[in-house]
Amino acid sequence: MNYRISNKQVFEQAQLRSVSDVQLTEEELQNGMKLATAKEDATLTLYLIEVDGQKKFEVRWDDSHEQFTGWYSAWENFTWCLDIAGK
Repeated sequence: MNYRISNKQVFEQAQLRSVSDVQLTEEELQNGMKLATAKEDATLTLYLIEVDGQKKFEVRWDDSHEQFTGWYSAWENFTWCLDIAGK
């Protein structure tokens, strides 16, 4: 496994069902809840964020970020970036 899980409970929930019931702290509302980080490059991270009351996933890498409404799209993007970071 070339990544570390930061919040196992929410990480696993995202794979199985909606994360709309996940409560974010004030800090997480500002910065997002970190779910996973690449081992090769700590700037590559997967976050759960809230935008206009809706939960989304965000893949951040260096100075770029991309938001996704669904887990599978976000995970696909994160793993694609992991492959590049590992080369």
